[in-house]
Amino acid sequence: MLVVLRDILHCCKTKRECKLILAESSVKVDGEARTDFKYPAGLMDVIELNGAESAFRVMALPRKGLSLIEVPKGEVSFKLCRIDDKKTLNSGAVQLNLHDGRNISIKAEDLKKLGDKDYSVLDTVQLSIPKQGIMKRLRFAEGSHVLVVAGRNIGRSGRIVKVEEATAARKKRVSIETEEKEVFQTIADYVFVVGEEKPIIKIGG
Repeated sequence: MLVVLRDILHCCKTKRECKLILAESSVKVDGEARTDFKYPAGLMDVIELNGAESAFRVMALPRKGLSLIEVPKGEVSFKLCRIDDKKTLNSGAVQLNLHDGRNISIKAEDLKKLGDKDYSVLDTVQLSIPKQGIMKRLRFAEGSHVLVVAGRNIGRSGRIVKVEEATAARKKRVSIETEEKEVFQTIADYVFVVGEEKPIIKIGG
Protein backbone atom coordinates (compact mmCIF):
# COMPACT_ATOMS: atom_id res chain seq x y z
CA MET A 1 0.00 0.00 0.00
CA LEU A 2 2.94 2.33 0.57
CA VAL A 3 3.99 1.97 -3.07
CA VAL A 4 0.40 2.38 -4.29
CA LEU A 5 -0.34 5.54 -2.30
CA ARG A 6 3.06 7.24 -2.51
CA ASP A 7 4.59 6.20 -5.82
CA ILE A 8 1.60 5.45 -8.07
CA LEU A 9 -1.35 7.52 -6.88
CA HIS A 10 0.81 10.27 -5.30
CA CYS A 11 -1.55 10.66 -2.35
CA CYS A 12 1.39 11.25 -0.02
CA LYS A 13 5.10 11.96 -0.12
CA THR A 14 6.42 9.98 2.84
CA LYS A 15 5.86 6.71 4.69
CA ARG A 16 4.63 8.71 7.70
CA GLU A 17 1.95 10.43 5.60
CA CYS A 18 0.95 7.07 4.16
CA LYS A 19 0.52 5.62 7.64
CA LEU A 20 -1.67 8.55 8.66
CA ILE A 21 -3.94 8.06 5.64
CA LEU A 22 -4.29 4.35 6.32
CA ALA A 23 -4.86 4.89 10.05
CA GLU A 24 -8.01 6.84 9.19
CA SER A 25 -9.39 3.80 7.33
CA SER A 26 -9.44 5.93 4.19
CA VAL A 27 -8.36 3.13 1.86
CA LYS A 28 -10.36 0.01 1.04
CA VAL A 29 -9.09 -3.04 -0.80
CA ASP A 30 -11.81 -5.38 -2.03
CA GLY A 31 -14.33 -3.51 0.09
CA GLU A 32 -12.42 -3.75 3.38
CA ALA A 33 -10.46 -0.97 5.06
CA ARG A 34 -6.71 -1.67 5.19
CA THR A 35 -4.47 0.05 7.73
CA ASP A 36 -1.12 -1.72 7.22
CA PHE A 37 1.22 0.12 4.84
CA LYS A 38 2.83 -3.25 4.00
CA TYR A 39 -0.46 -4.80 2.88
CA PRO A 40 0.19 -6.38 -0.56
CA ALA A 41 -2.18 -5.32 -3.32
CA GLY A 42 -2.39 -8.02 -5.98
CA LEU A 43 -3.83 -8.84 -9.37
CA MET A 44 -7.52 -7.85 -9.74
CA ASP A 45 -7.69 -6.17 -6.31
CA VAL A 46 -10.11 -3.22 -6.21
CA ILE A 47 -8.78 -0.14 -4.41
CA GLU A 48 -11.04 2.68 -3.23
CA LEU A 49 -10.04 5.98 -1.64
CA ASN A 50 -12.50 7.86 0.56
CA GLY A 51 -13.67 11.02 -1.17
CA ALA A 52 -12.29 10.05 -4.56
CA GLU A 53 -14.62 9.91 -7.55
CA SER A 54 -12.77 6.98 -9.08
CA ALA A 55 -11.69 3.54 -7.98
CA PHE A 56 -8.73 1.49 -9.21
CA ARG A 57 -8.00 -2.12 -10.09
CA VAL A 58 -4.63 -3.86 -10.11
CA MET A 59 -4.29 -4.99 -13.71
CA ALA A 60 -1.70 -6.63 -15.98
CA LEU A 61 -0.70 -4.14 -18.68
CA PRO A 62 1.55 -4.51 -21.73
CA ARG A 63 5.17 -3.47 -21.06
CA LYS A 64 4.25 -2.42 -17.51
CA GLY A 65 3.39 -5.63 -15.71
CA LEU A 66 1.06 -5.15 -12.74
CA SER A 67 -0.18 -1.59 -12.48
CA LEU A 68 -3.31 0.36 -11.56
CA ILE A 69 -6.08 1.37 -13.93
CA GLU A 70 -9.00 3.63 -13.15
CA VAL A 71 -12.31 1.77 -13.27
CA PRO A 72 -15.98 2.80 -13.28
CA LYS A 73 -17.75 2.95 -9.94
CA GLY A 74 -20.00 0.17 -11.16
CA GLU A 75 -17.07 -2.24 -10.97
CA VAL A 76 -16.16 -1.71 -7.32
CA SER A 77 -18.84 -4.08 -6.03
CA PHE A 78 -17.21 -7.21 -7.44
CA LYS A 79 -13.88 -8.84 -8.14
CA LEU A 80 -12.73 -11.57 -10.52
CA CYS A 81 -10.79 -14.49 -9.07
CA ARG A 82 -9.24 -17.39 -10.96
CA ILE A 83 -9.62 -20.92 -9.63
CA ASP A 84 -6.07 -22.22 -9.19
CA ASP A 85 -7.04 -25.44 -7.41
CA LYS A 86 -10.04 -27.19 -5.91
CA LYS A 87 -10.73 -30.10 -3.62
CA THR A 88 -13.71 -32.02 -2.25
CA LEU A 89 -14.14 -31.83 1.52
CA ASN A 90 -15.34 -34.66 3.76
CA SER A 91 -18.74 -32.97 3.96
CA GLY A 92 -19.15 -33.24 0.19
CA ALA A 93 -18.64 -29.54 -0.26
CA VAL A 94 -16.13 -28.26 -2.80
CA GLN A 95 -13.41 -25.82 -1.78
CA LEU A 96 -12.18 -23.46 -4.46
CA ASN A 97 -8.64 -22.16 -3.95
CA LEU A 98 -8.41 -18.80 -5.69
CA HIS A 99 -5.46 -16.90 -7.15
CA ASP A 100 -5.46 -14.26 -4.40
CA GLY A 101 -5.30 -16.74 -1.53
CA ARG A 102 -9.03 -16.90 -0.81
CA ASN A 103 -10.72 -20.23 -0.21
CA ILE A 104 -14.43 -20.43 -1.06
CA SER A 105 -16.49 -23.47 -0.01
CA ILE A 106 -19.65 -24.48 -1.88
CA LYS A 107 -22.05 -26.83 -0.09
CA ALA A 108 -22.98 -30.11 -1.74
CA GLU A 109 -26.67 -29.13 -1.93
CA ASP A 110 -25.74 -25.86 -3.63
CA LEU A 111 -23.62 -27.72 -6.18
CA LYS A 112 -26.65 -29.84 -7.12
CA LYS A 113 -28.67 -26.69 -7.78
CA LEU A 114 -26.03 -25.51 -10.25
CA GLY A 115 -26.65 -28.46 -12.56
CA ASP A 116 -23.86 -28.68 -15.14
CA LYS A 117 -22.02 -25.65 -13.79
CA ASP A 118 -19.14 -27.63 -12.31
CA TYR A 119 -16.29 -25.39 -11.26
CA SER A 120 -12.94 -26.23 -12.88
CA VAL A 121 -9.36 -25.10 -12.45
CA LEU A 122 -8.65 -22.02 -14.63
CA ASP A 123 -12.30 -20.97 -14.56
CA THR A 124 -12.95 -17.51 -13.11
CA VAL A 125 -15.54 -16.64 -10.49
CA GLN A 126 -17.10 -13.21 -10.13
CA LEU A 127 -17.26 -12.46 -6.40
CA SER A 128 -19.28 -9.79 -4.66
CA ILE A 129 -17.10 -7.78 -2.30
CA PRO A 130 -16.70 -7.66 0.59
CA LYS A 131 -19.26 -10.47 1.14
CA GLN A 132 -17.45 -12.89 -1.22
CA GLY A 133 -20.61 -14.41 -2.67
CA ILE A 134 -20.27 -16.07 -6.07
CA MET A 135 -22.20 -14.05 -8.66
CA LYS A 136 -21.12 -15.84 -11.82
CA ARG A 137 -18.72 -18.41 -13.20
CA LEU A 138 -16.72 -17.67 -16.34
CA ARG A 139 -15.64 -20.87 -18.04
CA PHE A 140 -12.11 -21.47 -19.32
CA ALA A 141 -12.98 -22.67 -22.81
CA GLU A 142 -12.69 -21.86 -26.49
CA GLY A 143 -14.55 -18.64 -27.19
CA SER A 144 -13.95 -17.11 -23.77
CA HIS A 145 -12.20 -13.75 -23.49
CA VAL A 146 -8.93 -13.85 -21.56
CA LEU A 147 -6.18 -11.56 -20.32
CA VAL A 148 -2.56 -12.71 -20.23
CA VAL A 149 -1.21 -12.04 -16.74
CA ALA A 150 2.32 -13.47 -16.98
CA GLY A 151 5.05 -14.21 -19.50
CA ARG A 152 6.25 -12.16 -22.46
CA ASN A 153 2.68 -11.51 -23.66
CA ILE A 154 1.55 -10.01 -20.35
CA GLY A 155 -1.26 -7.49 -20.76
CA ARG A 156 -2.46 -8.79 -24.13
CA SER A 157 -6.04 -9.98 -24.41
CA GLY A 158 -8.35 -11.72 -26.81
CA ARG A 159 -10.55 -14.73 -27.42
CA ILE A 160 -9.40 -18.32 -26.95
CA VAL A 161 -9.56 -20.03 -30.33
CA LYS A 162 -7.78 -23.27 -29.43
CA VAL A 163 -6.79 -25.20 -26.31
CA GLU A 164 -3.94 -27.71 -26.56
CA GLU A 165 -3.79 -30.17 -23.69
CA ALA A 166 -0.54 -30.80 -21.85
CA THR A 167 1.86 -33.52 -22.95
CA ALA A 168 4.89 -35.05 -21.32
CA ALA A 169 7.03 -32.53 -23.18
CA ARG A 170 5.11 -29.29 -22.64
CA LYS A 171 2.47 -27.55 -20.58
CA LYS A 172 -1.14 -26.91 -21.57
CA ARG A 173 -1.29 -24.07 -24.10
CA VAL A 174 -3.89 -21.78 -25.64
CA SER A 175 -4.10 -19.87 -28.91
CA ILE A 176 -5.59 -16.39 -28.51
CA GLU A 177 -7.03 -14.15 -31.22
CA THR A 178 -6.85 -10.41 -30.57
CA GLU A 179 -9.33 -7.79 -31.75
CA GLU A 180 -6.89 -7.11 -34.62
CA LYS A 181 -7.27 -10.79 -35.68
CA GLU A 182 -3.69 -11.59 -34.70
CA VAL A 183 -3.25 -15.05 -33.17
CA PHE A 184 -0.57 -15.84 -30.58
CA GLN A 185 0.11 -18.68 -28.17
CA THR A 186 0.84 -18.77 -24.47
CA ILE A 187 0.77 -21.18 -21.53
CA ALA A 188 -2.72 -21.78 -20.15
CA ASP A 189 -1.55 -20.99 -16.61
CA TYR A 190 -0.67 -17.48 -17.81
CA VAL A 191 -4.22 -16.52 -18.79
CA PHE A 192 -7.12 -15.19 -16.76
CA VAL A 193 -10.70 -15.46 -18.05
CA VAL A 194 -12.32 -12.01 -17.91
CA GLY A 195 -15.52 -12.60 -19.87
CA GLU A 196 -17.48 -14.81 -22.20
CA GLU A 197 -18.69 -12.79 -25.19
CA LYS A 198 -16.63 -9.80 -24.02
CA PRO A 199 -14.74 -8.69 -20.88
CA ILE A 200 -17.01 -7.86 -17.94
CA ILE A 201 -14.37 -5.52 -16.49
CA LYS A 202 -12.28 -2.73 -17.92
CA ILE A 203 -8.89 -4.24 -18.80
CA GLY A 204 -7.08 -1.39 -20.59
CA GLY A 205 -5.31 1.59 -19.09
